[in-house]
Amino acid sequence: MLRSLTLLPFALLLAASCGDDGGSSNPDASGADAEPNNPPNPNGLGPAPVDLGETTDPTAAGSYVLLAKTGITNVTGSSITGGNVGLSPAAASFITGFSLIADPTNVYSTSGSVVPPGKIYASDYAAPTPSNLTTAILDMEAAFSDAASRTNPDFLNLASGEIGGETLVPGLYRWGTGVTIPTDVTIAGGADDVWIFQISNDLDLSTATSVILSGGALAKNIFWQVSGETTIHANAHFEGIILSQTGITLQTTASMNGRALAQSLIAIDDNAITAP
Repeated sequence: MLRSLTLLPFALLLAASCGDDGGSSNPDASGADAEPNNPPNPNGLGPAPVDLGETTDPTAAGSYVLLAKTGITNVTGSSITGGNVGLSPAAASFITGFSLIADPTNVYSTSGSVVPPGKIYASDYAAPTPSNLTTAILDMEAAFSDAASRTNPDFLNLASGEIGGETLVPGLYRWGTGVTIPTDVTIAGGADDVWIFQISNDLDLSTATSVILSGGALAKNIFWQVSGETTIHANAHFEGIILSQTGITLQTTASMNGRALAQSLIAIDDNAITAP
């Protein structure tokens, strides 16, 4: 009996030691989170804004109202204001419905659908346009990746992705699904506040429905990172910058304050689109 009592503390110590080794053999078992990537906005509420570059720099995504890789189609009547239209690596022949008027330098074209001083650029135009567009496309892709990589969202799967009727305060939002907006949605905050919406599938704004800004919120500070397609239905109104991994469609007479930056096709139809 005395021998058993003497060995008991040693047995307990050995068992505890073995248990510690088993827990540390898997680096994920510690429960420690990966390093967060959600820098705060230095000027207001919400996350730090996504950098699109200067609005006057043709190598920056931020100088384009429409920027796409495979094509841009237009039905007559559209009006693009406050910036440029760009397409790369597809050629100018994949920009349709704009009645392009080539500049004598062949560096850019103009169109009645693009309000001056906005210009239209394509990958097969004269230098420096091809190089500028290559850089702008890379900038657009980097902006998408930046928005998608932010972690520790303030709101996760809000309203299961059906956000009509919601009031969205500044912050980082993430949905593991698509997002539908069947009725008006309000984005409320100040002029320096920022919103990033991470959407794992499609974004759909219903017919005659609006994204409404209140409290001084600005479209230039609203980033919709969409891994699927974006559709803004007829007579709807949209606010913000769309960073789409696929295509963006604005149906008949829909309007938008923002930028449509797509990694495939942009289709517009008698739309008023104004840079933020």
